[in-house]
This record gives sequence, structure tokens and C-alpha cells, in this order.
Amino acid sequence: MRASERLRGLVELTRPANAVAAGVLTFVGAFVAVEQWRRGVATTAGAACATTAVATGAGMAINDYFDREVDRVNDPGRPIPRGAVPPRGALAFSGVLFAVAVVLAVTLPPLAVAIALVNLVALVTYTNVFKGTPGLGNVLVSYLVGSAFLFGGAAVGNAGASAVLAALAGLSTLAREVIKDVEDIVGDREEGLRTLPVVVGERRALTLAAAALGVAVLASPVPYLLGTFGVAYLVVVAPADAIMVYAGYRSFADAAAGQSVLKYGMFLATAAFVAGRSSAVL
Repeated sequence: MRASERLRGLVELTRPANAVAAGVLTFVGAFVAVEQWRRGVATTAGAACATTAVATGAGMAINDYFDREVDRVNDPGRPIPRGAVPPRGALAFSGVLFAVAVVLAVTLPPLAVAIALVNLVALVTYTNVFKGTPGLGNVLVSYLVGSAFLFGGAAVGNAGASAVLAALAGLSTLAREVIKDVEDIVGDREEGLRTLPVVVGERRALTLAAAALGVAVLASPVPYLLGTFGVAYLVVVAPADAIMVYAGYRSFADAAAGQSVLKYGMFLATAAFVAGRSSAVL
């Protein structure tokens, strides 16, 4: 196999778009928490963003290693099933990325280091320990996404300012993870994984996802009401809420389409956080 194909496979293992997105969430958490940007604060926030992005890439790679048999059914184009990267190569690559993430994390404040260590353990154990436990794997992933905001705030010394955002992001992610499990139910059943849709049925799982989205949408005005964000937040978050409500409804007919639409709603909600914080300081 050509080196270029192997390199491409290694990059794909990290799901670079997801890794970059996770780093962006950490930046948003820091941005919301900082009252005044200085060079030292910007450097710390950058280190936190890099830590999150690298750790996420490592988690994605080790997830592909443990999920290689499931992916032969659900996603045969992934690097390991198609033969671009051998399983042991993926495992070793993940280990290198985790080591880099640890080196970056130890430069941060103690609370941020603690969050990073918990998250690194969660990323390593997710697929092999928690993914097949009904609902628990979904909750863990939701925590990881929400904690990206919390981690950003902790990195700049103000985790409390990002706590509400972490909760809202966690609820939205819980819904998307459950919907994605419905999408992947065929391969999960073949591998004997006890995901939530496999155990309770697709419709009940989707109802739970819709309920999580409902709570997130109803709670979305809280940052404005607390004075954390300005009115620009409400202007941007309103269409994000509408997209997420539609995504929950769409999922009952087509889980793949629903979770794809929900992703756009979550991106727009993240933009609302930035817009809200920007308007609050103007």
C-alpha cells in the first residue's frame, strides 16, 4: 500500500472535522468565560483548544479500533475495514495522540487538567466498556461534548461561566447520539451491542431523544435571562431551536436525515453562544 494512502487513512481515523469542531467548542467555552483577552489568556485558550482537538482525534482513532467489526457492516469505507490502516497501526497512532494531548493538558490550570484526565479516560473506555450499555454510552458522549465548553472555561480560570452552555450542549448531543444509534441499529444488532434502540425499541429511543431536545430548547433562553448573553443570542438561537425541533420530528421518519439536520442546529446554537457573548460585552 502506498504511503499516501496510509497517511490519508490515519488522518481519516481522527475524523478531523469532528476534532476541529471539538476544539472550536473549547474556544467558545473560553471566549464566554473571559472578560478581557490578554496574550497569556489567549495562549492558554489556544493550548486548551489544541488539547481538545488532539484528544478527540485520539478518541476517534481508538473508537475505530474497537469498532472495526461493527464498521464492516455500518461503515465499510472507514480506514480499518477498507484496509488503509491495520488495526494495530490505528491503536498505536491513537496512543501517540493521547500522549500529545497529555503533554498539552499539563500546561493548564489544575481544574482544566482534572477535566482533561477524566475525559481522556472516558475516551479510551467509551467503545470497549460503555458503548454497549443501554443509554450509558450516549450519556458519556454527551458529557464529553458538554465538557468541551467547561474545559475552555476552566482553562481561563472561569468554568462557572461555561456551565450552562455545557448543559445545553450535553442535552442536544444526547439526542443526536440516540438518533444515531437508531440509524446504526442493524450493525449494532449483528454485533450483539445493547444500545438503547436495541433494548427499548426505536420509537421509544426516538421519543427520549425528542424529550432531551425539548428540554434543551426550553432552557435555551437561560443564558440571556441570567445576563450572560445579550439579545443577539436570542436572535441566533431561535432558528437553531427551530432546526433542532424539526430534526427531532424528522428522525421518526428518517433517523439518518434527522441526526444530520440536528448537527446543523447544534452548529448554529454554538454560533449563538459567540454572538450572545459578543453583544454582552459591547
